[in-house]
Amino acid sequence: MRNPRPTTIKPSQTPLAPAAITVSAVHRLAPYAVSLANSRGRVFAERPPGWRSEFQRDRDRIVHCAAFRRLEYKTQVFVNHAGDMFRTRLTHSLEVAQIARTIARALGVNEDLTEAIALAHDLGHTPFGHAGQSALHGCMRDYGGFEHNLHALRIVESLEQRYPEFPGLNLLFETREGMLKHCSLKNARALGALGQRFMARRQPSLEAQIANVADEIAYNHHDIDDGLRAGLLRCEQLRELPLFATFERRIHRRWPSLDPKRLRYSVIRAMLNYFVSDLITTTERRIAEISLSNVHQVRAQIRPVVAFSASVNIEHLALKQLLRRSLYQHPHVLTMARKSRQIVQALFAAYLRAPREIPAAVRPRGASARARVAADYIAGMTDRFAIAEYARLSAHGACAK
Repeated sequence: MRNPRPTTIKPSQTPLAPAAITVSAVHRLAPYAVSLANSRGRVFAERPPGWRSEFQRDRDRIVHCAAFRRLEYKTQVFVNHAGDMFRTRLTHSLEVAQIARTIARALGVNEDLTEAIALAHDLGHTPFGHAGQSALHGCMRDYGGFEHNLHALRIVESLEQRYPEFPGLNLLFETREGMLKHCSLKNARALGALGQRFMARRQPSLEAQIANVADEIAYNHHDIDDGLRAGLLRCEQLRELPLFATFERRIHRRWPSLDPKRLRYSVIRAMLNYFVSDLITTTERRIAEISLSNVHQVRAQIRPVVAFSASVNIEHLALKQLLRRSLYQHPHVLTMARKSRQIVQALFAAYLRAPREIPAAVRPRGASARARVAADYIAGMTDRFAIAEYARLSAHGACAK
């Protein structure tokens, strides 16, 4: 790997400005990393931060926003009240950020940007996980639909109202770009510069690609843990995967008296490390083969640069398929999903009929805006608030049971 120059953020010209902050104080950025020098900046100009980088500023704004705090009580797989030990959207996001930072550092790219994207990637999720999102999309079918990536953008660009100088969080272009994992061509056309890569079928930054794959690695492995803890997955099912069986035998040979709980955790940890290590070494090889020398070359690629090797990708897909078959389609999970969809659909119908049930601060001011405001309000709910709101509206007949 090349030995690039560190990227330095220039201090503000005011008398109170601190000394220049060097992004490479922890590590040196590779030439193909996003830096302040090649960033497309913010929509609204701001004075440079003092004792942190622009990318750290984005991370901090995400962590302090209301939408991030609500992730603590939003479903990952199990509805929030199902148990205190299961992952939520918040703990999932923290695990994604941890994995993503490790990969970013190993590849010499911008850790702070990678972390910001990882922490923000689920801001637009509804209560009740994917069941809530599919239900809300169905409700909004005649009003433009609902997609959590696009809703996350609306959160950071307009819905969060915290700063006097601008709407939203005024995040850097690269942070907002990384939050868009998927986007239809129709929606991409309306996004301007953010949508161009989808229309041209090109790639985002390496930092965005890392956060994307770290998301998959994180949920695959913590869903195994949660599924086993809930009794919905059995080790016998997981042994259908040669990778799981291999690591289990290896760890059992080394520690034959290890209790089942620590054995389970050790196998999951070994598998996670296996996927992360392969991702790093394969991506390093691809970077060398392509001879990447700047971020523009990253964006010009037809397929992602950050990737598993062919054999490990097969194992990765096999793990995802097993989880889909044995956990996500488990009768208990499907029952929770059905109840969740009913709550979201009932809330949406109630707010369309009676918009005064929405708080005055966010109440729609016209019939055309009613559906979108109702969707925004529901999407911002935590699991337990949505359940409580459904019970409240049902009690006085505003919400059909």
